[in-house]
Amino acid sequence: MKRIFTAAIAVVAMFAGSVLLAAPLKLTPASPQPSGLKAGLNVRYAYPSDVKSLAQARSALKYRVEAGPPLSGLDYRDTSAGQKALTSKRAERVVADITGYVKFDRPGVFTIDFLTNDGLHAVIGGQLVGKFDGRQTCQETYAVDVEVPKAGWYPVKILYFQRLVTSCLHMRSGPKGGRVTWMPNSAFGR
Repeated sequence: MKRIFTAAIAVVAMFAGSVLLAAPLKLTPASPQPSGLKAGLNVRYAYPSDVKSLAQARSALKYRVEAGPPLSGLDYRDTSAGQKALTSKRAERVVADITGYVKFDRPGVFTIDFLTNDGLHAVIGGQLVGKFDGRQTCQETYAVDVEVPKAGWYPVKILYFQRLVTSCLHMRSGPKGGRVTWMPNSAFGR
């Protein structure tokens, strides 16, 4: 029994060590690099009768979808009950399909995370950098280290949903090992 327990601890330690030493996700810049972008991000909305998961959010986007006013960026603070989610028409049961670009001013390794209420599936430069499949108050996703190979624009594709009461959506970034801060709206283009 002691041998099995010791072996189990060794496996857990190896797994934890490999996670801690995992290489950052390498982002792929937009090619060609876009020019003449407008500020913000594009967004399409769906308004299902209910939404509790990313699968339900994806399903809602197969039906009545409408373009919404562009997002100024990804700094939408926690709302009060009854305030509209993002730039949508409703406060509750909102699905957003967000696309555009984010600009990194220099190459390097960065830590990215999101604050979300509720679900989120965020892909930047071809890599999954944020995910939460469920319902929660405005809380952080797991932080992810990414390698930005060169300064420039990187494609953004985000699926987001908000179910009941309040909503939020933020993106934060900072150099690896440093403090993450809000991504300024000026970093986003469409």
